[in-house]
Amino acid sequence: MTARIIDGKAISQEVRAEWKIRADALKARGVTPGLAVIIVGEDPASKVYVGNKVKACAELGIFSEHIELPADTSEATLLGKIAQLNADARIHGILVQLPVPKHIDSNKVLLAISPDKDVDGFHPMNVGELVTGHAKFQPCTPFGVMCLLEKCGVAIEGKHAVVVGRSNIVGKPMALMLLQKNATVTICTSKTVDLAKFTRDADILVVATGKPKMITGDMIKPGAAVIDVGINRLPNGKLAGDVDFDSAKEIAGWISPVPGGVGPMTITMLVASTVMAAERTIK
Repeated sequence: MTARIIDGKAISQEVRAEWKIRADALKARGVTPGLAVIIVGEDPASKVYVGNKVKACAELGIFSEHIELPADTSEATLLGKIAQLNADARIHGILVQLPVPKHIDSNKVLLAISPDKDVDGFHPMNVGELVTGHAKFQPCTPFGVMCLLEKCGVAIEGKHAVVVGRSNIVGKPMALMLLQKNATVTICTSKTVDLAKFTRDADILVVATGKPKMITGDMIKPGAAVIDVGINRLPNGKLAGDVDFDSAKEIAGWISPVPGGVGPMTITMLVASTVMAAERTIK
C-alpha cells in the first residue's frame, strides 16, 4: 500500500477560494474584513510567518494592518496597542505573533485581545467555549487539520483518533475538535509508555511533538490517516516532520507531507476566521 499524499497547498487554495466568495459578499455590503498582526522584535521565523499572513490577506481582499514593534517595546505599550485595535471597527481579527520577548507576559497579551477578535482562538474564553463546543474561534492549526480530513473524505465519526502531543496550540484543541465530531479520542505524549501500542490502534493519527521522525511506519495502522503537524530543521538543513514520511507512506492510507501539508492550512484558517469575525458584525 502507498498512501494518498494530502496536498495541503492545493487544498488551501481551494479553501481560500471558498472564503474569498464570503469576503466579497461582505464587501458588497460595505464591510471589508480586517486583520491586524503585531510582531514584537526581529525573530526571522516570525517575520516569515507574518509576511505569509499578510500575503494571504491580500489574496482574499482582506484589509491587513501589519504592526512591527521593536524588541524593547514595553508590555504596557503593547497592551495599549491591543486596546486601540480592540476599539477599531475596521479590525475584526487581532493576532500577536508569538513568541514575544521575555519581559512581556504572553498570558497578559492573550487576555488583552477581545474574545470577539481572537482569531487565533487562544483567549481563555474561547478555549473554554471550545470545551463546550461553542467556540467563536478555533485554533488555526487544528482547524486546518479538520479541514484537511474533511476535504480528503476521511471518516471521523466512530473512528479511533490518537493525538500525540498535548500543547495548548495543537494537541489539546485537536483532541476536543475530533471529539466534537464523534471520534473516540486518545491523547498521548512523547513520553507515553509503549507509545506504539496506541498509535497502531489509530484510524486517525495526528502528531505534534516537535521530535523529528519519531513516528515510524511500524507504529502505524495500515490504512490510517496520518497528519504530521511537526516541522523540524535537521542538521543537514532540510525540513522534516514528526513522522518518518518514507516508512509511513508505505503503511498509511493518507499522509500529510512536511513541508506542504498542514502548514499552508494554518494561515488559510486564520483568514477564514477573520472573515467569520466580520460576518458576525452584520446585524
